[in-house]
Amino acid sequence: MSLTLADPAPKFSLTNANASKGDSTMTFEDAAGVNGTVVVFECNHCPYVIASISRMEAMAEKCAELGVGFVGINSNDPKVYPNDSFEHMQTRAASMGYPYLHDLTQDVAHAYGAKRTPEFFLFNADHKLVYQGRMDDSPKDPTAVTTTELSDAIEAMLTGAKPAVEYTESIGCSVKWKA
Repeated sequence: MSLTLADPAPKFSLTNANASKGDSTMTFEDAAGVNGTVVVFECNHCPYVIASISRMEAMAEKCAELGVGFVGINSNDPKVYPNDSFEHMQTRAASMGYPYLHDLTQDVAHAYGAKRTPEFFLFNADHKLVYQGRMDDSPKDPTAVTTTELSDAIEAMLTGAKPAVEYTESIGCSVKWKA
């Protein structure tokens, strides 16, 4: 089941692979910023995520400056993709500027209705969903980007406006569900 606009952020408490960013276990409230929160479902192996890493890092930095929390969640089954194990998450997290949480049970991905990696959920200061979908229209090739839906939604949210685009289909690999 997917979230719909204005739904509250599903709660979670997940293990954090990034020891330099947050506690060893983090909740939505721990990750939340005073002005809103971005939750991105991502992983280690997806070529769409890999091609978006520098843009996600830049987005996390921008969010920090704006008082918007930013957190990554990996819900992939590490038995299907060993590169998505917690140990591999810790290795990748060493170069990440935001918390990187492990959804081992996949309960959080199900609660959010996450379908792909990367997939972004933007919540306002009241923890209500205001945007869901992609960061931009070209996650695999940053030189071909023509739209910036997530950034536009953040800017609108911060001014108190409704984002012009509230939902897009994310572009990426499917979440690797447990059998």
